Amino acid sequence: MELSKFEPFLVGKTILITGATGFLAKILVEKILRVQPDVKKLFLLLRASDIKSARKRFNDEILQAELFNVLREKIGTNNLNFLVEEKVFPIAGDISIEDFGIENSEMKDEMLKEIDIIIHSAATTRFDERYDIAMNINVLGASNVLKFAKRCANVKILVHVSTAYVGGEGEGIISEKSFNFGDYYIDIDVERKVIEDKLKELEAQNLTSKEVTMAMRNLGIQRASLHGWPNTYSFTKAMGEMMLGHFKENLQLVIIRPTIITSTYKEPFPGWIEGLKSLDTFMLIYGKGISNVFLGDPNTNADLIPGDMVVNSILATIVAHGNNKSHQNHFIYNISSSKGNPLKLDDMKLYTFHYFTKNPWIDKDGNIIKVKEITFLSSMDNFQAYISRYYWPLLKVLQLVNVLTWYYLIDGTYTNLKRKINRAIRLSELYKPYLIFHGSFDDSNTERLRMAMKEYTMDDVLNFDPSCINWEDYLMNIHIPGVVKRLA
Repeated sequence: MELSKFEPFLVGKTILITGATGFLAKILVEKILRVQPDVKKLFLLLRASDIKSARKRFNDEILQAELFNVLREKIGTNNLNFLVEEKVFPIAGDISIEDFGIENSEMKDEMLKEIDIIIHSAATTRFDERYDIAMNINVLGASNVLKFAKRCANVKILVHVSTAYVGGEGEGIISEKSFNFGDYYIDIDVERKVIEDKLKELEAQNLTSKEVTMAMRNLGIQRASLHGWPNTYSFTKAMGEMMLGHFKENLQLVIIRPTIITSTYKEPFPGWIEGLKSLDTFMLIYGKGISNVFLGDPNTNADLIPGDMVVNSILATIVAHGNNKSHQNHFIYNISSSKGNPLKLDDMKLYTFHYFTKNPWIDKDGNIIKVKEITFLSSMDNFQAYISRYYWPLLKVLQLVNVLTWYYLIDGTYTNLKRKINRAIRLSELYKPYLIFHGSFDDSNTERLRMAMKEYTMDDVLNFDPSCINWEDYLMNIHIPGVVKRLA
């Protein structure tokens, strides 16, 4: 691999990565070790009780991942272990606590003295996360990372991984603009007080932990809706961006906003994925024959972006801005495909149908599951009407039979069906902003960054241009097989 300016840029650099056990962070760590083993240090922040536990988590959840097989085969197991021992430093910490709760003062002082680059990828991505948890991680976590970065003596850049959907349910062309407190009636101290009061109220009611969790999830959705966001995730990520932009002062800040992140396109090998992503849930439901009817507008842009392209964009921003002496503004990049290489849900449903027709699922009894063509219902009203027409009558029948048989014969069948119906409705409500979405993302800043990277790389080592993706080939030969193999 021949590089011009990218490789020397990372030589001798010390990097802090938060959320190190997450999907993107793992790809990032693997990429750095494979492409630039002469990095000075990688500090990886992991939730753990102590250093020993943090290293165990690193070994078990990161280093042993299939993702590292290419690097392991390239340099050998012993050399990889030596490289990790020399360069990688797992840190036990929690971003919701100031200074991440790091107890080892010598380690903390070393970090504050040596860190050049911070990549903040820790987040809770659950759309209906408990509001207190989402606030602590996505908002206060971002604030704590910023405070730590401002104390680092030699930090050059802070890269914050956000989401392109941070703006909520937009229409038309969605620009790469920043969010400011002055543009919204949001007071984070007020939101924290709402959380505090709600927790006290729930505690007084002596509820179960499950009931408290549901109440706090509902609170998050309510507060998000009140302020104009569709879910707790996008709302708290927006507040996190506001905190960073407002308090960054002279720190060089870059915000990366990926769309729907999918399996790797190329590096270190095609199709690696970990953790069930949004649209993959529906793929598996469909492939297993559970349902072929889903909420969704066929004309919605299924704005997919492979995980390795997101990682390449992160590294590209570090190259472009890591030595930038002008800190008057911060930079925002939509990492998306809807502008340069759009994929409609209608096309995606066709490729998914073809895949599971050619590669049918085999159930636990060895029977082939034959899928029907996917039907999209383009409004929540239509979806609710479909449920009422086809499922609620059956549920009523089962309820009556249960009564007549003293709840002896098929109570489990009734309960399971009711749970599945409620789950289908809740999932559809949560994913509605992405399944019925009438916008596309401007990536003008990102395109300029891509052009600038041609000066730095001699090949596609930092490729994050989705226009090169053939969606039919990617979905049928890379992504869906990867989902079936690793997530089913």
